[in-house]
This record gives sequence, C-alpha cells and structure tokens, in this order.
Amino acid sequence: MQSANMLLKKLVRYSVFPFAAQHGMKQDLFSLSRTLILSHCLKEGSSRSPSEKLDLDAWKEVMKSGLQEVSVTASEPKETSTLAAAREILEMWRLAGRLVPENVTEEQLKTFIECPSKSAKKKFLKFLYLKELHKKSEKRKTEERRERRLEMQESTSKTEEPKRNPFLCLWTSSMDRIYNWRVAQSMIFGQPLVFDMSYEKDMSDREVANTVRQLVLSESCNRRSVDPFHIHFCNFKDDSLYHKEFIKHYREAWGKLLITVTDQCYTDIFPKNKLVYLTADSPKVMKTFDHDKIYIVGSMVDKSIKTGVSLAQAKRLGLETAALPLEKYLLWSRGAKNLTLDQMMHILLTLKDTGDWKKALEFVPKRKYTGFVNKPVHELKTALNLINALKLRKRQGELRKQFAKNYSKKLTQK
Repeated sequence: MQSANMLLKKLVRYSVFPFAAQHGMKQDLFSLSRTLILSHCLKEGSSRSPSEKLDLDAWKEVMKSGLQEVSVTASEPKETSTLAAAREILEMWRLAGRLVPENVTEEQLKTFIECPSKSAKKKFLKFLYLKELHKKSEKRKTEERRERRLEMQESTSKTEEPKRNPFLCLWTSSMDRIYNWRVAQSMIFGQPLVFDMSYEKDMSDREVANTVRQLVLSESCNRRSVDPFHIHFCNFKDDSLYHKEFIKHYREAWGKLLITVTDQCYTDIFPKNKLVYLTADSPKVMKTFDHDKIYIVGSMVDKSIKTGVSLAQAKRLGLETAALPLEKYLLWSRGAKNLTLDQMMHILLTLKDTGDWKKALEFVPKRKYTGFVNKPVHELKTALNLINALKLRKRQGELRKQFAKNYSKKLTQK
C-alpha cells in the first residue's frame, strides 16, 4: 500500500505539477490532488487489506477531469488579462495625445483587439472618439436649450402679462361657430360637390397620403368660405387607406366633420343629367359655372400622370365631362394641366361667388403660365402666324439680295 501511494505521488509530481506551474495553477491542483489522495487512499486505507491493489486507471480519469475543470476556469483570467492589457494600451495612447475616447465598453474593447492592423485600430478609436464628441455636444446643446427655456419661463412668470388674450380666444371661438353654422346650412341648402374616392387602387400609399392632405386643405378652405359647398365623399370604404389617413389627420374630430361620407356611388344618389365630371382629359371645355349642376372631382394624385383614368371612369358611367379653360385664359408655358385638389376647390369657390374666370384662375401656380390672355386665342394664333410669315418673306428677300451681290463679285473677278 505504501509503495502504491509513493507511486501515485510521483505521478502527480512529475506529470501534473509542471503543467500547473506553467499555467499558474500549482496551488489549486496541489490542494485538489491532496484531497483526492487523502479522501480515496488515506481515509479508506484503514479499511483496505494489504493484499488489495490500487486502481490506477480510475485515478487517471479523476485527475484528467480535474485538469479539464481547472483549464476552463483558467481561460477566464486569461481573457480578462488581455482586456486589461488593451485598456493599458489605450491609456498610454491617450497620454501620448492620440484620439482615444474616454469611455470604452467591453464590446468596443473586444472589437479593438480583433482589429487586424495598427492603422485599423487607430481608425476605430478615432471613430469612437468622434462619436463621443458628438454625443457630448448634443448633450451640451440640450442642456443649454433647457436652461434657456427655464430662463424664459422665469422671465414670463415675473412679468404680469397674460399668456392668452381673452378677446382673441373669444373671436376664434365665435368665428368657429359662424363657420360651423355656414357649413351646416350648406348641408341643407348648399350646392353639392362630390369627391370620387374610388382611385385607391391606382395610387401608391404615398400618393394616397398626399391626396388626403389635399382633401384636408380643401375641406378647411370650403369651411371658411362665405357660401360653402356641401361636400360628399362617395365610394368611401371604412377599411381603406383613405380612412386610415383621415383618422391620422382629424383623430377624434373625424366623426364631427360637417360633410357627407358614403360608400355609395354618386350615380345612385344624384340624377345623371345633373352630374358633370371635371377632368383635364375631357375634350369639352367648361365655359361658365352652372349652379344647378353637381360637379365631381376625382380624388387622385398621380405622380406618373396616367392620362385618361378619370375620363374613362366618367365614360363608363355615362356622365358628362368638362375641363377648365386654361388655354383660353392663360398663356401656358410648361407642365401638365393637372391641378391639386385644394387648387380646384379655390377655383370652384371663386367661380361660385364671382363667376370671374381670371380671378378664379389666379390660384393656378404661376410657374405653369407666363400671363393672362388679353385677346381670344384664335386671334393670337392668327397674328403669330402672320408675324412668322412676314419674317420668313423678309428673310428670303435678304438672302436673294446677298446671293446676287456675291454672284456679281465673282463675275467681275473672272
């Protein structure tokens, strides 16, 4: 038994301890091996008989498992030591005056260690340094804004001026009541104006959002008018993109708007002989505003300018169409003759109140025309053709004279 214990001690001393000394784990392994020897050999040595033999294979397996556990626990201090060394390098670079951030997280430190070259490490540290400077400047700006806001609040609290003018509040509330009363009266006695909401399939989500924005402007313009229209949103679906965008704009006020919203078609509500579809593609030009007609405007914003969509819709339903007389009153310069919905609302309201086309067409964007026409278009075209013809004849006479002069010179030279 003693010879077996001596053999086991020599095995541990010459095989395990050198490995432990190399990896800095001699003390832990010594205690581990000592407990194993005492627990398995010395404590049970009294109960064993001298004739029993020690199982060295079992002891080897026990020692190998102990070495694996110690190697796993030893890898963590090695990683922490590399991180500590990297932090020391960063501190040295900072003292040397390089662009190094003050606060570096563990993940950033690991990324710094994994950089393949020294230049890559410098670039990474410079990026972190500039990012830290940006955060500091943003923080400083927010603090300055907060201080200025507090100072303004203190200064306004010291002065005894009222924050809100009661007369202005009374005026706005009274004007709101007047506007609401006018729109309510138009829902009973006013002229209907229909917006066709059946073009969702022909537009993208962005175009639908832009259409709803223009409709919101049109509704507010109609609400402030002296004689507003009775607005109808026909072919309107509750689960459509139109509905979602209107909820975003109006929120709780959507159910309180003084307009008519229905999923029915306008041909089911009004007689066909009174309906007029306003479209820029119509071959018929609108001459005067008829107060007995019900005008229909397509709720569509088309960035790609798909011509003929609203005209095809009107022809499919067998409705009368009309286009605004833009060329009759405007010297059109460039761009398509399609107007936004709020511009159409301004034009129709002005025509309804005054009947003056020039005053109504002032709402057309000035970038699209050079001025108003003072004479009829056919007279202008005739005058322009005459001027061009005269210029051409004069040019031809000058060319003949020049040719004769050059030809006479050539003859004299010969």
